[in-house]
Amino acid sequence: MHVDKAQKRIAKQVKKGFKGYPAISLEYFGKTKELATEVAISFVMEEGDAPQEQRFSCETDVREDETIQSVLVKIIERADAKSVTEVAGVTLL
Repeated sequence: MHVDKAQKRIAKQVKKGFKGYPAISLEYFGKTKELATEVAISFVMEEGDAPQEQRFSCETDVREDETIQSVLVKIIERADAKSVTEVAGVTLL
């Protein structure tokens, strides 16, 4: 899947807002606000559950990495997530 297509699919899910559980949250991390070298994806099955988290990283911007963005889309689809949220911007490490 092309990176643009993956980004659009993720953005479409985020735009829907909170619709219940299961829920997925995405947060990007980096040393600068312009370069996200790591992404954390958290999964919560139902309210009150502890989140399960997985992280992916690379030397370049993870937001532009086709493989990582495709994996995020697949995780969202396979989890049958009703809600997808994304922390705005890049959290500094």
